[in-house]
Amino acid sequence: MFKSVLVANRGEIACRVFRTARRMGVRTVAVYSEADAEALHVRDADEAVLIGPPPARESYLDADKVLAAAKATGSEAIHPGYGFLSENADFAEAVMAAGMVWIGPPPSAIRAMGLKDAAKTLMIEAGVPVTPGYLGEDQSLERLQKEADAIGYPVLIKAVAGGGGKGMKKVDRAQDFADGLASAQREGQSSFGDPRVLIEKYITRPRHIEVQVFGDSHGNLVHLFERDCSLQRRHQKVIEEAPAPGMDAATREAVTSAAVRAAKAVNYEGAGTIEFIADASDGLKADRIWFMEMNTRLQVEHPVTEAVTGVDLVEWQFRVAAGERIPLKQDQIPLNGWAMEARLYAEDPANGFLPSIGRLSHFYLPDDIRVDTGVTEGGEVSQFYDPMIAKLIVHEETREEAAEALAEACAEVEVSPVRTNAAFLVRCLEHPRFVAGDVDTGFIAAEQDALLAPVELTDESLALHADSVLTWFAGQHQRLGGERVAQGFRLNAPRRLEARLYVDGQPRTVTAADGSGEFYWDQFYPGASGREFAGGQAFEISMNAPAATALAGGPASDGSLRAPMPGKIVATPAKAGDAVAKGQPVVVLEAMKMEHALTAPFDGVVEEIVFTVGDQVSADTVLARVIASR
Repeated sequence: MFKSVLVANRGEIACRVFRTARRMGVRTVAVYSEADAEALHVRDADEAVLIGPPPARESYLDADKVLAAAKATGSEAIHPGYGFLSENADFAEAVMAAGMVWIGPPPSAIRAMGLKDAAKTLMIEAGVPVTPGYLGEDQSLERLQKEADAIGYPVLIKAVAGGGGKGMKKVDRAQDFADGLASAQREGQSSFGDPRVLIEKYITRPRHIEVQVFGDSHGNLVHLFERDCSLQRRHQKVIEEAPAPGMDAATREAVTSAAVRAAKAVNYEGAGTIEFIADASDGLKADRIWFMEMNTRLQVEHPVTEAVTGVDLVEWQFRVAAGERIPLKQDQIPLNGWAMEARLYAEDPANGFLPSIGRLSHFYLPDDIRVDTGVTEGGEVSQFYDPMIAKLIVHEETREEAAEALAEACAEVEVSPVRTNAAFLVRCLEHPRFVAGDVDTGFIAAEQDALLAPVELTDESLALHADSVLTWFAGQHQRLGGERVAQGFRLNAPRRLEARLYVDGQPRTVTAADGSGEFYWDQFYPGASGREFAGGQAFEISMNAPAATALAGGPASDGSLRAPMPGKIVATPAKAGDAVAKGQPVVVLEAMKMEHALTAPFDGVVEEIVFTVGDQVSADTVLARVIASR
């Protein structure tokens, strides 16, 4: 076994790998960008090396800098985590050529499965069922449009080198195909350096089923059962679970056997995941499940598999990379209970799920479940990287118990002033359809109104805030030598203390907790504020009405479109003078590894596009203006 490992990654996955390394007595080395100088994974490692500026292409994606850091620290092995260089075959070869252990699959397997079109062809040869679509080399708009028209809408455009939902666009109508293609190609080029795409038939009630596989250099290959990752938003997984609801023994045998065949077709070693798409219109059936892609790395959602099997997948990665055999045979791997994982994102569901960046002034996660995170209170959520800040994982005897436990855990999350999706996760987990196991990848879009319903703060929750500000006012008034004012007395009735508070800008009149009198004090109190948490949501509480301001990233009443966060202009679908309809994209901003379209707030004419493609912009900057139609 090697004695030291460098993790070529950041955040929660780096911390996760370090945890197993410490338990196994392996020295840990971190790499970090200038933006991550104070990050948890840097503090968590035995040694850390600065490798460049904040942009990933100048730090975490720079293979030469990562290798140089490994050599300088005497690291004997490199673990790539997920994302960044984890599925880069050239990097894997460079690690091995430098005499270090690559904790991942052979470069040949990465290449074979790395391009979705080539991988599908290989799977067909291996007898693994695949979805119908176009995998050809002709990447012209005309050919791709023709193939999409022939397949029939809706279709899914996917970057051939893609993953994690990037470079993937659903197109419902022929007239929208060109715009969807251009966006998928930009994301493919930006995230993977490859703009090529494939076209697939979009399954109208799809479920995302995936199988964890593991191979070693001695020819052994096993599966560790399936996961269901159907709860997604914009092709990004939100909640994952193991096993899959509604999976009977015969279907499980068929899909896991197909996964093993797929992995054997490329002589796979290490941890990998075979992803399938299932037509859920009539339950899970073996003949309605098709190969989608293989991820040649550890998955974000690997903890749910660890929970139901009792296997530390990172330890297995270490042992297999060191030349050992897989510790268990197929019939020795158990499937116990039910596990669920929720991804906590720094994003604002009430504002179109726009990423939320800034300092985590208040950060609390439940301490009675497994939590994988790469941030702490006082840390920073940066514009440069993925907005996922933690994973919450539970393991119970039944699915119903797991959903309830995870909902309770998400409701306990307290994060401020950065916004999170915690309350949204609670709504998902408590929704009757989810509880019943009636899920598909369209669940969130179909149930959006219910899932985005606002959390309400009770008067009881606000009573102590009323107490504190009234107490402050009484002290101030006494200090000034005044008498108690606006105190109401009622014959044969208890006195009440009432305060007017503003909760997220909305007025509330609240009875204080001790009920001993009545004050009207808003004209005296100078504007103190506080916060309260309920159901996973943070509420800003103030005495004074907020100033009227335009929401960052939203359309102002004058038709101005503002940047919701720092980013780069990657497209301007509309030009000055163009007539636009409400909701039509005007400017496309790339930030936090995803594209965000800013749309016309009403029917009108584009008066001005302020920036050009390639320009970097700051948060709240006006990007374009639209004049309303008369």
